[in-house]
Amino acid sequence: MEFRNIFKTHKVFSSGLAIFAIVFISTVIAGAQSGAPKQEMLLNGLKVLMWSDPKADSVSVRVRIHSGSAFDPQGKEGVMQMLADNFFPNEAAREFFSEDLGGSLEVKANYDYIEVVGTSKPENFLTLLETISTAVANPQIDKETTTRVRAALLKKLELLEADPAYVADTAVASRLFGTFPYGRPQMGTIGSVEKLDFADLVDATRRFITADNATIAVIGNFDRSLGFRAIRRYFGGWLKSDKKIPSTFKQPDEPSTTLLKIASPKSETAELRFAVRGSSRGGKDFATSMIFAAMVESRLKTRVPSAYAGGVSVSNRAHVLPGMILIRMDAAREIVGSADSNVESTITKILSEPFSRLELDAARRIVKNEQLERGLASIWLDSDTFKFEKPEAHASAVDNVSLGDVNGYAERVRKLPMAAVAVVSPRSTS
Repeated sequence: MEFRNIFKTHKVFSSGLAIFAIVFISTVIAGAQSGAPKQEMLLNGLKVLMWSDPKADSVSVRVRIHSGSAFDPQGKEGVMQMLADNFFPNEAAREFFSEDLGGSLEVKANYDYIEVVGTSKPENFLTLLETISTAVANPQIDKETTTRVRAALLKKLELLEADPAYVADTAVASRLFGTFPYGRPQMGTIGSVEKLDFADLVDATRRFITADNATIAVIGNFDRSLGFRAIRRYFGGWLKSDKKIPSTFKQPDEPSTTLLKIASPKSETAELRFAVRGSSRGGKDFATSMIFAAMVESRLKTRVPSAYAGGVSVSNRAHVLPGMILIRMDAAREIVGSADSNVESTITKILSEPFSRLELDAARRIVKNEQLERGLASIWLDSDTFKFEKPEAHASAVDNVSLGDVNGYAERVRKLPMAAVAVVSPRSTS
């Protein structure tokens, strides 16, 4: 069956309904993600993970490509995002997954990987596998589709680049990392995406969209023997790479610690950002850094003016290589300029004060809940992307983080140079 022709015959699907389906089915299949999966390896190097649960009322197929936009050529940022968008380049595909398969479709792309997540009813499992394999293992890239995908991405970027929060996030990342991959916008810029054509996507496909650079995870109600035979049939012809692309880059220089002020695209809105270098996703201090970020957020919310506490967040953006601890705060324009230095001194004070056992226990609960929402299958896929062993032990590492670990990590972070950005009204930047 030619699924690309089927996609074109369907109506545009409601994005709100698609999001609901993704959330609902993800919750249903969560019970299948327990314990170690059955593991197999195809001759082309594709790794297979299978969690079978006869009681589940759905099945999920996740194909992860272990390369993301960190590999975008400098000046051509957005290649990997466009490549991800090219797998299912129209809304009719989502309608096919929803109406014909009784499931959903989601395509994720970030600095570290591209992942296609498709779900269906158990009786449509083979069609689900075939549909995803057609799109991922043998992507159709041509000038017409590339033009359409590029236009859609440019439209998204126009909206994003008019958002003060997005401007602040990208500016502080650039301030912290410079031209290092994590300092360049993951989705590209309007200027970089306009330069891209189908030849760039073909080259990226040849280099990164290969069987030995991918893992497939199947979760839910399916017969494991039948599932593996079907995976060999549909994905067995996927070509492997002729050479490996190393995930190493020249480390960035130390960032400037001088506050950078940028004109806000919305004069009535202001944003503050502070960032320091963080840990890698597979690093031994990753669990500590996650708990640390949750503890700093909790403290900071209690020490900024209450009117702005809701706009405060602290996240650990870890990647294959060390990422950043990002502190975000949205604020009214009138407080920026007088408050930015106060916020920075508050952050410094927070890091210099020892954390307590109560803070540790509360943060640990937050991080564990976040892990539960992601599911064990994500941890196993992460182990291939970020190159760490014993996924189940990695998932439970937060239980072993001590108060001494967190206070020691805070002391190291306090000594790091901090990048600071304020997005303010144009007259405040002078």
